[in-house]
Amino acid sequence: QVQLVESGGGSVQAGGSLRVACAYFGPSSRPGCMAWFRQAPGKEREGVAFINLHAGSTSIADSVNGRFTLSQDSAKNTLYLQMNGLKPEDSAMYYCAAAYCTLYAHKRTDSAYNYWGQGTQVTVSS
Repeated sequence: QVQLVESGGGSVQAGGSLRVACAYFGPSSRPGCMAWFRQAPGKEREGVAFINLHAGSTSIADSVNGRFTLSQDSAKNTLYLQMNGLKPEDSAMYYCAAAYCTLYAHKRTDSAYNYWGQGTQVTVSS
């Protein structure tokens, strides 16, 4: 029902920046909650940034807080994750996720999300 398309991944050196984007398509009633998750080989999927589109509120995981910021362009139906001060440990496949939720919710677990993009690879070299 909801389609998500990520873009903007790539390879950067430590300390560099990337901005990944997630364009979402679907029914006129947009999902209320969206998020960026990441998963590195051999590690669990980790939520890094969350937004409630109903309220326009965002939440950033402690592990990336201060370096990553989340924003949206509602006119383009696009969600952005600006990643600054990238570290090798940030290397992962980054996924956009979406779910329907209530006004004040910030869904932080991957099981809470029903729709996922294909992922975009971020590689940070030391």
